[in-house]
Amino acid sequence: MMSKIKEFLFPKFDRRHIIRLVVIAAIAFFYFGFICRPCFIQGESMMPTYGRNGLTFCWHPAFWFRKPKVGDIVIIRMTGHKVFLLKRIVALEGDTVAFANGVLHVNGEPLKESWKTLGPCDWNLEPRKVEEGCVYVVGDNRSMEMDAHIFGQVPKSRILGVPTW
Repeated sequence: MMSKIKEFLFPKFDRRHIIRLVVIAAIAFFYFGFICRPCFIQGESMMPTYGRNGLTFCWHPAFWFRKPKVGDIVIIRMTGHKVFLLKRIVALEGDTVAFANGVLHVNGEPLKESWKTLGPCDWNLEPRKVEEGCVYVVGDNRSMEMDAHIFGQVPKSRILGVPTW
């Protein structure tokens, strides 16, 4: 019994073992680099849905077989390969978006948000049309000052995927 534990904890580094380690490392590098990338959550813009500090994984295949839709929470690449935003899609290309006294309007109608937003909100924003190839994103925490919140139109090409939880 003790020899099996010792063998498990301290295996011989023969050729098969080294090949196995290289294959596992390559698979892990590919999986966590291109399929399911770890992301740290900082900030309050998606509260109460996501807390101020946390860890999630970006599931890249989410939109391989379907298009993003209103209500999807997405991870967006901003600059470089290390800065991402976590936001909710509230409008699609061709839609008109506006805020009036804190109420989000899409195509002139108040958006029925089935998700929980943090409020109260006093945002006001003139109507704007979402361009082709873009979506409109905003965080769930609308109690933040509008100037402190990053939101708006984003090209679909910048959407990396969805958070896993």
